[in-house]
Amino acid sequence: MAEHLTNLLDLDPAQLVAYCGELGEKPFRAKQLLRWIHQFGASDFSQMTDLAKSLRDKLATRAEIRAPQIISDHTSTDGTRKWLIDVGNGNAVETVYIPEETRGTLCVSTQAGCAVNCRFCSTGKQGFNRNLTVGEIIGQVWMAEFELRKTKGIEAGPKGDRQITNVVMMGMGEPLLNFEPTVTALKLMLDDNAYGLSRRRVTLSTSGVVPMMDKLSQECAVALAVSLHASNDTLRSGLIPLNKKYPLAELMAACKRYLAFAPRDFVTFEYCMLDDVNDTDEHARELIALVHTHDVPCKFNLIPFNPFPESGLKRSKNPRIKAFAQILMDAGIVTTVRKTRGDDIDAACGQLAGEVKDRTRVQERMQKMTEYQQKFGKNFGLLVEVNG
Repeated sequence: MAEHLTNLLDLDPAQLVAYCGELGEKPFRAKQLLRWIHQFGASDFSQMTDLAKSLRDKLATRAEIRAPQIISDHTSTDGTRKWLIDVGNGNAVETVYIPEETRGTLCVSTQAGCAVNCRFCSTGKQGFNRNLTVGEIIGQVWMAEFELRKTKGIEAGPKGDRQITNVVMMGMGEPLLNFEPTVTALKLMLDDNAYGLSRRRVTLSTSGVVPMMDKLSQECAVALAVSLHASNDTLRSGLIPLNKKYPLAELMAACKRYLAFAPRDFVTFEYCMLDDVNDTDEHARELIALVHTHDVPCKFNLIPFNPFPESGLKRSKNPRIKAFAQILMDAGIVTTVRKTRGDDIDAACGQLAGEVKDRTRVQERMQKMTEYQQKFGKNFGLLVEVNG
């Protein structure tokens, strides 16, 4: 039965060595298996021609290579590609590939839904269902790399052009609330016999789970992005409930501690631009004071908000975003404005809602919104961006 088979996508390099030992095999077999699975995309042990037939026979009856199944696959007009993948029990998560001239970035999910419930994020509005397994997390990288190669006619194996050059743990869920599976997946991304990514090219985004930030710095310090989104505790607690547990002073101290082990010498602060909420000149000056007071080397990534009706929020107007960015840059802080990608397939930042079990009756309330629009007109309740 399938449930008794060990999914080799669940095992990091050290665990695979141990597994081979249980089969009576030498450690070098683990490296061969890693290459076949993660560099060649093999899911059939009979394809692994440099393994002894006796080992292939053992694996065929005891193990499997099983990534989540693809439910849908959409490509945006800008080339962004989004997969909806099945993680069982009526749950699905989303994985997004963002192509650019010099790199290809994959945005990976770590949970079905999210328990953090940030006010501006549509994922959180659907509630939390469960953590993803290692195989479900790294399986997104495995699936995407070889789907992309197949689409472009690029051969599998280390000689074929790698499509995924960067990974960001910024999809559905809070990675640090699913710590062990996330770290195991990170170790596979970094291993030279698997994906061979450098720590600088793998970024984990957190809303600020302070104890787990410290733990990550010791176990697998990759580049760090922090969802900041506010310049003071009162505002941030209203946008990100987790701030009540780990307020800004604690978060800034954790960022500084992390940098002692990080591959980059700065933290990226993500800041979703919300009209008349967190986008005034005073908010920008508060941010400058915050990072300077705590002496945290950083860059800011300003994110134009992607509106959805349940949030009750609007996107800051473009001139406001530019003025806000200018204040930060004038203070010597590197600041970028994220280019919105994949809007037409709901693949943009903050839009990943997937199809998780609805624990907050969002679908029911959205149906009510549709009924009101039919009754009172199509613009009822809509948030409309006014350019200016």
